[in-house]
Amino acid sequence: MFSSLSWTRFAEEEFVSSLIKYNNSSTLGPNKLSWRHLKIILKDSTCLKNIISIANACIELGYWPSHFKISSTIVISKPNKTSYDSPKAFRPIVLLNTLGKLIEIVISNRLQLHVVSNNFIHHSQLCGLKFKSITDVGIALTHFIHTGWIKNLSTSTLAFNISQFFLSFNYHLLSLILRKAGLNSSVIQFFSSYLVNRKTKYVWNNFSSHLVDVNIGVD
Repeated sequence: MFSSLSWTRFAEEEFVSSLIKYNNSSTLGPNKLSWRHLKIILKDSTCLKNIISIANACIELGYWPSHFKISSTIVISKPNKTSYDSPKAFRPIVLLNTLGKLIEIVISNRLQLHVVSNNFIHHSQLCGLKFKSITDVGIALTHFIHTGWIKNLSTSTLAFNISQFFLSFNYHLLSLILRKAGLNSSVIQFFSSYLVNRKTKYVWNNFSSHLVDVNIGVD
């Protein structure tokens, strides 16, 4: 077990700084609330405090409200295809509740800080982490290649993609991993609640389906 760090209550700066980088023109989610609207709302200190209270309650109760688990899956066609008679010619885009998404982002940033400061993430893990972008991958690879050249060695790389990895990731296993990372029971219970009982409706042109269950993998 890695050393446990306490999960403190959220601060206003975490929400304000997380919201700044998002484009005001992003497509609206199921609640029809844009990032522009949310930026205006969060300027009011009372609204901001209430949203933070919701986020804190979610962690403390180990519960993710069903309202935030409803999404819209928009099916769009990929450009420049010779034929559109195959599912591969289309791409689904999942739109989430904007307020719920903001809370998710703040929780994600806090979770990343926890596991990195706890040395749970291997130092060679790049991409998907703050301050470890795809540029850092290129720099690291270049370093390995030049180190090999100095030793008169050739460097080769093997890259592979695990298809549908997140969709097939078992959330029971995720709970065990989070416990191993030193997170307390309420945080683990939150993620267990976060991953189940999700629903979405499919939207294609003017067609909109009824809500269907999407209880698979990690969203």
